Amino acid sequence: HDPQPLPLIKFYKKRQPWIWRCHVDLSDPNEKLWEFLSTFMLRYDTIILSNREYVKKDFPVEQRIIYPAIDPLTSKNMEISDKDVSKYLKKFGVNVDKPLISQISRFDKWKDPEGVLKVFELVKEKVDCRLVLCGNMATDDPEGPKIYERIRGVAKGLIERGDVILITDPASSNYIFINALQRISSVIIQKSIKEGFCLAVTEALWKGTPVVASNVGGLPLQVIDRENGFLVDPGDIQGFADRTIELLQNPDLAKELGEKGRGIIREKFLITRVLSEYLDLLTEVIK
Repeated sequence: HDPQPLPLIKFYKKRQPWIWRCHVDLSDPNEKLWEFLSTFMLRYDTIILSNREYVKKDFPVEQRIIYPAIDPLTSKNMEISDKDVSKYLKKFGVNVDKPLISQISRFDKWKDPEGVLKVFELVKEKVDCRLVLCGNMATDDPEGPKIYERIRGVAKGLIERGDVILITDPASSNYIFINALQRISSVIIQKSIKEGFCLAVTEALWKGTPVVASNVGGLPLQVIDRENGFLVDPGDIQGFADRTIELLQNPDLAKELGEKGRGIIREKFLITRVLSEYLDLLTEVIK
């Protein structure tokens, strides 16, 4: 899975088929990095990608599309009671006296947390609400802590007034909190500049929460504009704000889009479908 273990194939005698699962966007890779990694990729029998746009047509290794999925029975995705939602929100200091807008993703420049703050400031001019930026510090991303500190500085006044809540590393301590936050949020934002697939959006849609997302990467595979959410150009701050305000001011629309969002996840992005596709693939490669 992903580039980190990719070179393992160099250190083992190849006695059976090897498959590499790539979760990241390969449509426009760094040329030097691609040249380095492709020397290992060429040794594999099959590469699994998460989006047809990532296929390299001139690359001489079989490439398959298997969309990622979520397990609806994990603590992050299972049904939980209103009592548990309140319990875990209180544990992490999230007040629900006004509508919540949340972005749940690591502190990474490609997730554009500063852009989310700008969106929130526009939304708050029209609707009294609160923003939660919740994410972990990826161990393979040394820039994460720096980005977090920069966001904390930029949002200092908003944080002091209680308008913005920053939460780091909740996943390591409690997936149920993520579950609760996705359920209680009035709108989930995913303002990625670049994105592989984004299971955080899959999780939110599964819980029936409406999503406003960037029209990049794997997000349009899950969010169909105006059918089960909204898609916006990642650079369109006003567009993100307008769609978020529309959902906050129209609870019936938010409920309708949320219900349709859950439906598309049930149909296409649950783990049973992935298991079936993996079994088909493994059956083929061992013949």
